[in-house]
Amino acid sequence: MLMDQKTEKSLLLHTCCGPCASGCIGRVLSSGRDSVMYFSNSNLCDGEEYAKRLAAARTVADHFGLELIADPYDHNAWLAAVQGLENEPERGARCSACFRFSLTRTAEMAQHLGMPFATSLTVSPHKNSAVIFDIAAAWEHFEPWDFKKKDGFRLSIENSRELGLYRQNFCGCEFSRHLNTNHQKGKTE
Repeated sequence: MLMDQKTEKSLLLHTCCGPCASGCIGRVLSSGRDSVMYFSNSNLCDGEEYAKRLAAARTVADHFGLELIADPYDHNAWLAAVQGLENEPERGARCSACFRFSLTRTAEMAQHLGMPFATSLTVSPHKNSAVIFDIAAAWEHFEPWDFKKKDGFRLSIENSRELGLYRQNFCGCEFSRHLNTNHQKGKTE
């Protein structure tokens, strides 16, 4: 696709979930840019979790009047990408491999559409933006938006409540769910 006036001003936003995207989209739009949301989450542990998060992302896209493209769910490919890292702690090597997997797919879609891309992952206080930026530096059409800045996370919580979005309590993969379950048990015992 050749870049036209719309795509020159557009930004493909890798959307990890509706709540995170809700804290990013306003900032992109207020900068005078258009955005297309790209829901790419093959890391999600099962089809039910994928469907819940995709529904929340659709709500955000509809609220802001944006196009949402859903990357086909391919959990087996994601499992192959993190093979051998299943027991890594949160924020460890498994997470970096996961970021690389989703950002690679997003970079490919952005290139196909002829636009730069960013990721909503950087709004979360649980994700290290510097690590994400380091991985994404492999693509010259990546834009390093740190959505944590300017109260992005707080805004995502407010928008989630206002829009009635599903807010997950774990990263999404079965390995983080297991770690989160064990952490929660430790708090209640």
